[in-house]
Amino acid sequence: MDPLADGLSDTVRTIRLERTLAVLRDRFGSDGAPAEPVDPPEVIARHVAAAVRRRIETESDDERRIALANRLLAVLESDEGMPGSLHRLIASSGLTAAHAPRQRPPSLTDAAEPTSLATELHTELATADRVDLRCGVVRRDGLLLLDGALSELRRRGVPFRVITTAQPGATERDAVDRLVRWFNATVRIGYDPRAARSHANAWLFHRVSGDDTAFVGGANLSRASLTDGMDWTSRLSGVATPELLRKFAATFDEQWGSAAFVPYDPARDAARLDAALAGGGDGAAALGTAGLDVRPLPHQQEALTALDTARGDGRRRNLVVAPTGTGKTVLAALDYRRLRERRDLGLLYVAPRDEAVERALRTFRETLGDDGFGTGFVDGKPPRRRHLFASIAALEAHGIEQLPAERFDVVVVDEPQPACARLLGHLRPKQVLGLSVASDLGAELREHFDGRAVYELPLCDALAAELLAPVHYYGIADDVDLSGAARKYGGYDADDLDRRYTGNDARADAVLAALREHVPDVAGMRAVGWCVSAAHAEHMARVACESGIPAATGAEALRTGEVRLLFTSDEDTLDVPEIDTVLLLWPTDDPARFLRQLGAGLPRVPGKSALTVLDLIGGQRPEFRFDLRYRALTGTCRRGLRRQVEQGFPGLPSGSRAVLDPAARRIVLDNLSARPRLSREQLAADVASHGDLPLAAYLHQADRTLSEVYRNGGGWTAARRAAGFATPSGGPAEDALLRRVAAFAHVDDAERAEVYRRLVDVDGPGYGELSEREQRLARMLLFTVWPKRGGMASYPAGLARLRRHLAVCAEIAEVIDVGLDAARHVAAPLDATLAHVPLASHASYLREEILAGLGYTTLRRVPGNHTAAAAWCPATNTDVVLIGDGAGEPLGGERFRWRPKHALSASSPAGRRYRQHRERGSEVVLFLRREPAAEGGPATFRCLGNATYAEHEEDPLAITWRLHRPMPAELVTTADDS
Repeated sequence: MDPLADGLSDTVRTIRLERTLAVLRDRFGSDGAPAEPVDPPEVIARHVAAAVRRRIETESDDERRIALANRLLAVLESDEGMPGSLHRLIASSGLTAAHAPRQRPPSLTDAAEPTSLATELHTELATADRVDLRCGVVRRDGLLLLDGALSELRRRGVPFRVITTAQPGATERDAVDRLVRWFNATVRIGYDPRAARSHANAWLFHRVSGDDTAFVGGANLSRASLTDGMDWTSRLSGVATPELLRKFAATFDEQWGSAAFVPYDPARDAARLDAALAGGGDGAAALGTAGLDVRPLPHQQEALTALDTARGDGRRRNLVVAPTGTGKTVLAALDYRRLRERRDLGLLYVAPRDEAVERALRTFRETLGDDGFGTGFVDGKPPRRRHLFASIAALEAHGIEQLPAERFDVVVVDEPQPACARLLGHLRPKQVLGLSVASDLGAELREHFDGRAVYELPLCDALAAELLAPVHYYGIADDVDLSGAARKYGGYDADDLDRRYTGNDARADAVLAALREHVPDVAGMRAVGWCVSAAHAEHMARVACESGIPAATGAEALRTGEVRLLFTSDEDTLDVPEIDTVLLLWPTDDPARFLRQLGAGLPRVPGKSALTVLDLIGGQRPEFRFDLRYRALTGTCRRGLRRQVEQGFPGLPSGSRAVLDPAARRIVLDNLSARPRLSREQLAADVASHGDLPLAAYLHQADRTLSEVYRNGGGWTAARRAAGFATPSGGPAEDALLRRVAAFAHVDDAERAEVYRRLVDVDGPGYGELSEREQRLARMLLFTVWPKRGGMASYPAGLARLRRHLAVCAEIAEVIDVGLDAARHVAAPLDATLAHVPLASHASYLREEILAGLGYTTLRRVPGNHTAAAAWCPATNTDVVLIGDGAGEPLGGERFRWRPKHALSASSPAGRRYRQHRERGSEVVLFLRREPAAEGGPATFRCLGNATYAEHEEDPLAITWRLHRPMPAELVTTADDS
């Protein structure tokens, strides 16, 4: 490689290269960039290894090469020198060197090489202590080639796990049966067609010595893959490519535990597999409605668990938020099935439109296994049936007040609309469940769901879980500049946009040109263009028809296939799951609207490989928030979002992509940088302009964030006082305590929020009146306020002292409410041995809370003095691991590799405790550092939950932990963004 060749060069700057650059400086447009914090060891080691290899290759014989290598190792003070000749130790009973897998760099195996993949596999299988196979195809001819090696594997009792898929016309069921019955393999099958293409095939050979190997690529269990050279396969080894091997092993383990791949038993599951291989989906449909066993997917189970928790806390009106296409109706049916287990409960299901009524009714019947369940109602007089499925329009037409208020025990509202507030205000059911694509329903509707969602599945998580069609997003520069456009009700004035867009043939032509450029088969697409008005839609449809693309403004024409392109401004009436292209023809920074517009094309249906999104991006006013819409897509904070845009959105889930053309990219980056910072005086003026509002209401109406309120040392109480509004009285240490209020912005689990609110209530219980668990939470709160004790003589005295500061207590309560409302995850208790500790996996904590909660902290050993990345807590027999920036990375969703930055060895007392914690009966809990919840507040840690030691590497030490609960998808994809 020539580092001075024209174009981008990514190489280490050496002394020799510096001398050359001094002469050719003008030729380079960059002086280079420092390695990222996590990279230097790898960068340096790779550079030195390449230099050593080049030098060793210049020697003519092995003896001189070994002598040179030993001199280098001596400089490094290493005891890994070699004797006078090269030999490998073959540590396996009855194995000769001729049969041992060779240590060699990554290689490709195909028919052009003298050794076929089948021959290589025989060698690997003979020495493996555990075998994992991930393949899309299993055939008899492939098994025949490996019959002897697999029979020997079974004789030796070697565990053999196989993940495969039900590919019609490829996999043979009797071959899968033979794997189970003859070769004692444990098999899991993915019946969803997505599983067939989502990951590379691989053979993984594990050995207790650590000399693992793998073949990755075209590793199907068929003669074509094994001998005929139709597929190329790359060989990896734990010696030459340990990092890649670990990642493939982690991916396999993650898939093995995934609900997408189900255990296969020939005696039980042969009929289902036969139906799937015959092209009948997963075979479940063949069972008929009465026999269909509908089970929740992992995200649905999380939502059901969250509902159980909320109802256990006394909440009867709950909201679940998830993107269109993720099975919210199935979730509602599963929830209702559980509620009616003891007795029949009258059900009202409210659909957003008439077309959705029949589909919801069918879903409930299938889930309940009852063909006669419920009755649909879209017009006329509602039937007097115990279980009714109706559109909100039909209920309004009939008269909401005509419904008996106590007729229904359970009310499910799908995509709540403003009229639903009147319905929910009239009815008195035992349980209410709302289903929505966004949590921002408006103040009136939110009151009917206790102000917040109990569960939210972000779009990025749904994409990562392959619940939706992958998104191919293209941001295209728009010539219409909106920097001078009028604003109204927190967004652009629709009438002003209508005047700018309707009749603008040049812009319409540019839209259609972009459509032809990015959609290969315009004649075969199903597309919707979201317009700002009906007149805009009519104009776009006319221009499209004149250009040769049949288009309409009525959804029925698109549904029947009469046209392939629909232009509309009505987001509430479109229900065509086959839509595979979405055109965003006017700007909205409302994430709820953005999600609804994308949602039209997100459901997976046969034949849809991806959703193509074309977004017209023009110059915007400073108030416009690109970060809100892109956060919905990426799950990334504002700071991380800049990096995503600059680097081409590398953090998107697999299969999805986002591309901005150069002009659109400049517009977006300028907008992300231009959010004006308010001075304290400007913040006070803005608070005054909105009137006397609670904190949450102000943030919503002013479109502000907590960070904007607490930036530059400001705060809510100070802003209200400067605005002239009344606040509670102060206290002797108010100024110092108000500066700590931002530290509570991260509180995001219901139990902690509820207890903290009671603790800051001036009329709340005293410390001695609290339960043991509540006292632990009280200590967590007090050390959040005073990390270094702050003169606190005792915990009861500290709580009493805090309550003397009325304004501080009131502000803490308001900040906690805002933080809890922003929570978008399901917190779950730690494992049983730590069930008494009020910490929850996936919730966020300060260092002070973690150490207090797990019993490390006392009045003498305060958390403010603890700066280490780990702590041993004897009181709870637990090791706390605090993973900071660049100190680790996820290996899939269920494994995490920790690279301690402090001096630590595997043989040290802490190192032995980590490796032997299961034998010793101790626990390990991991926490991952994240950005502060509010600017001015301290950094937080997301609890990854209990973890079990899996393996470790030396020099430097790196420990891989197996998480008991999978990480949230946004942490897997953005773990390095912080």
